[in-house]
Amino acid sequence: MIAKATYKFDDQLKILFKTYHGAITIQDLTRTWDEAIEQNHIPANVKGFILDYREAGFNIPLDRYKEIPAYYRLHPEVFEGYRIAILTNSPKDIVIPVLVEMEDFGYQSRPFSTLEAAVKWVLLKEK
Repeated sequence: MIAKATYKFDDQLKILFKTYHGAITIQDLTRTWDEAIEQNHIPANVKGFILDYREAGFNIPLDRYKEIPAYYRLHPEVFEGYRIAILTNSPKDIVIPVLVEMEDFGYQSRPFSTLEAAVKWVLLKEK
């Protein structure tokens, strides 16, 4: 089964919410970001991103986690200067976001277990 992502831009908060469904692979992550970029799902006035994995799970080998920050760095026009909050409620799914956070460069990412904390953190700094 191919994992899916849905997008919702909150006009008030100026945050793009990307919600994942299913078992997420590296290919799913890059494919869904490529789609978001190509289909203009990312407004010019975005203040940050919240990636919601609460209805999904990571199916990513630990030795491949560096491909995620590498992808973000390949697209500075989208991610540079922004905060990316990762929402997950599964202890096993916190490992990948923690590892990615250690590789952040040009953007910031951080895992969260509540939507409220994620929103607050994303809005602390704007591009």
